[in-house]
Amino acid sequence: MNPSQENNILAHLPEVNVVLQDLLKDVQRILDGRLAGMYLEGSLANGDFDQDSDIDFVVVTDDAIEADTFSVLQMMHERINLLDTQWSTNLEGSYVSKHALRRHDPEHTHFPNIERGFGERLKMVHNDETWNIHRYILRKCGIVIMGPDPTTLIDPISPDELRQAMLPALHGWATQILNDPNEIVHQGYQSYTVLSLCRIIYTLEFGDIVSKRKASAWVKETQGENWHGIIDQAWIGRHNPQLPASTDAINQTLDLIRYTLDKARSVL
Repeated sequence: MNPSQENNILAHLPEVNVVLQDLLKDVQRILDGRLAGMYLEGSLANGDFDQDSDIDFVVVTDDAIEADTFSVLQMMHERINLLDTQWSTNLEGSYVSKHALRRHDPEHTHFPNIERGFGERLKMVHNDETWNIHRYILRKCGIVIMGPDPTTLIDPISPDELRQAMLPALHGWATQILNDPNEIVHQGYQSYTVLSLCRIIYTLEFGDIVSKRKASAWVKETQGENWHGIIDQAWIGRHNPQLPASTDAINQTLDLIRYTLDKARSVL
């Protein structure tokens, strides 16, 4: 994606851009000469962004974040979280050293992360091979806020590596939902689960990552009519995240998890 395309995307989202520029200004001040780059990934990068999306960012640093810097960044995010805009509570991102970003290294898997939501705080998180998904999106279509082209910072990720990156999510996150369906009793997370599973199924098939919109359309077209209703409902339900999910929607979501697990066993 060239700079003019990047600027066009953010030019149409002025409130998002204000929050990002605020974040960039503070990150530059706090990290000083250790800042290597700042990028956008997720729905902003792959074309799915709407008013219910989050702002997925990655800050790249020369070295791992130390404890004193972590504390200052944590206070910065507490301030941003209180800004009078919906996007202040929808920042979701990580602070990754250049070494940890280049490829998955089991010795360098802990780095600061913040999730969307009011009152969320920056925290240290362990990241397994699933983080190759973020590397892949950044390398393929990441938006440069500042810094070099992300292809110079991230090694290529093969289709099989990308398929393998889905396994920790399936065996951890998805299996946990099977064991405790109470996690998807609200439409927000239930819808997120359905659309994320569609993208996993697509990746298992093609070794590529596309937008949730494209992946869910492909699943509807190729994986059977029995998934049409739950996918259509997910695109509606995500706009009403606090409403209760229906019993049918929950059961169909659990069925889709089982279907995806079976797919993974047949592919990997």
